[in-house]
Amino acid sequence: MFFQSIDLYNFRNYQELQMEFDPGVNLFYGNNAQGKTNLLEALYFSTTTKSYRSCKDKDMIRFGETEAHIRSKIQKKNQNFIIDFHLKAAEKKGIAINQLPIRRASELFGLCNIVFFSPEDLSIIKQGPAMRRRFLDMEIGQADAFYLKSLAAYKKVLNQRNALLKDSAHTRDFEILLSILDEKLVEYGVSVILIREKFIKELNQIIRSIHFDMTKGNEEIVIQYEKNVSTKDFKEKLKENAERDIRMKTSESGPHRDDLSFSVNGIDLRYFGSQGQQRTAALSLKLAEIELLKQMKQDKPVLLLDDVLSELDRERQRNLLESISDIQTFITCTGMEDFIRKQFDVNRVYHVEHGRIQSEV
Repeated sequence: MFFQSIDLYNFRNYQELQMEFDPGVNLFYGNNAQGKTNLLEALYFSTTTKSYRSCKDKDMIRFGETEAHIRSKIQKKNQNFIIDFHLKAAEKKGIAINQLPIRRASELFGLCNIVFFSPEDLSIIKQGPAMRRRFLDMEIGQADAFYLKSLAAYKKVLNQRNALLKDSAHTRDFEILLSILDEKLVEYGVSVILIREKFIKELNQIIRSIHFDMTKGNEEIVIQYEKNVSTKDFKEKLKENAERDIRMKTSESGPHRDDLSFSVNGIDLRYFGSQGQQRTAALSLKLAEIELLKQMKQDKPVLLLDDVLSELDRERQRNLLESISDIQTFITCTGMEDFIRKQFDVNRVYHVEHGRIQSEV
């Protein structure tokens, strides 16, 4: 798949923008705070219905305005799709595919696949578990609508359980209500755990060869899914920890406490890896993610690189750029760096300044 064009109206710092893209490499350069990342956000949002910045829809509406529009045209396997988003400050967003409104955002999932890579992703190995869980949820969610449904249901029940725990002293039939919520939490939580297990198993099969080649055969990487609870003991753990949960007024057991570990030659990179090893592992993770999406969806994803190349040394730049030569890529940077001119064929170059984009090639 690839983006043919995007139109923006009152989105972030763009009052009005109409753009066409090359199916190859599109490079956007300019000073900071000019709108480069905002454009990538619009592309990401138009295929996932979410911002990778974890902000609310109303935050993406241009300052001083009450609504925004995003229209993207996408080609997938010789079919053309027009995806429209209508954002309002005080209402839910409206979504339409080929001018036909859809009721649920989940109807859009699976139509397009996109991989976002930012400097923050280079820290995924050493950051806290929440960031790694977010990686799991965002990447699995693109390929598996059932996972998103199970995860949303799990989070809803989890919030209800936590609310009950906070008011346990004043809630009638507390034990009965807690038991009912525990049953639902286990039901949805088991689905989340099983899908995460399958995803990590498939990811491991791909990332090992990528990382082995990237390190010239010196390192073997393994991703370990560190489950807070297993599918077999989840229900029992909730019972065992009930008194503690009541005392702490929060749920301590479940996949919302899961984590991932990354080991190279038996060494846990989270605690003992060098910065270079951590960055190489993060890069391997993104390249494996791209390959896995290709296999799962039988289509090529779109790649968004938000000022990430400047954070990589020359060898890692080369590894990344050589691996993505066959997919549509959007790159942002602050200047026309020599490494782009010398090492990478750019199909179209754009200059971004004050919410305006000018094509140069």
